[in-house]
Amino acid sequence: MSKALLIAKNLSHKFDYLLYKNVSLSINTSQSIAVMGRSGSGKSTLLHTLAGLIEPLEGSVEMLGYDLYNISESQKELLRREKTGIVFQQHYLFKGMSGRGNVEIASMLAKQNIDESIFKFLQIEKVIDQKVSKLSGGQQQRVSLARVLSKRPKLIFADEPTGNLDVESSKLVMEVLLDYVAKNRAGLLIVTHDIDIAKRCDRVYYLKEHRLIKGD
Repeated sequence: MSKALLIAKNLSHKFDYLLYKNVSLSINTSQSIAVMGRSGSGKSTLLHTLAGLIEPLEGSVEMLGYDLYNISESQKELLRREKTGIVFQQHYLFKGMSGRGNVEIASMLAKQNIDESIFKFLQIEKVIDQKVSKLSGGQQQRVSLARVLSKRPKLIFADEPTGNLDVESSKLVMEVLLDYVAKNRAGLLIVTHDIDIAKRCDRVYYLKEHRLIKGD
């Protein structure tokens, strides 16, 4: 039976101008959700709020049974470290280390053992021991994804994870993400400009005119 991993209610946020108001959504086990919208509409801000990085001006986020913005910073940090993963468009890898070293740090902090098969699945098994600085952009993004999945998160937040990738690498990244979600009864929220990527998810939303609108 499907269970809600995250429930967001009546979220609002603005900077110098209103981004969105009264946004509500939920992410269930084994479910993938895509959010689309023009640049500046607040997609990344919404993702960061759902992930526990930016407190909303209004509304609430319940993550894995916790009221995310009414728990201590140490509790939020524990959730981020052990239960959630964030994939950014930029890799944010430690360049002086090998790909494996980057993955090992994340898995150690999450108290998980590395599943070596993920390297083969992501087609980086032959380069994982090279320094990150020697890898191509696509390889670095796949190392970044391996780092996130090594934590065995229950929720994955992906902010334009295929934005800098070619078509084949984009397809591979999405295949790995969706396969992980299905096999681990996890949840995925992805922000993207790519309609083909969005349509591979179970549900598509559009952030438009300050509201979150469910797609067809």
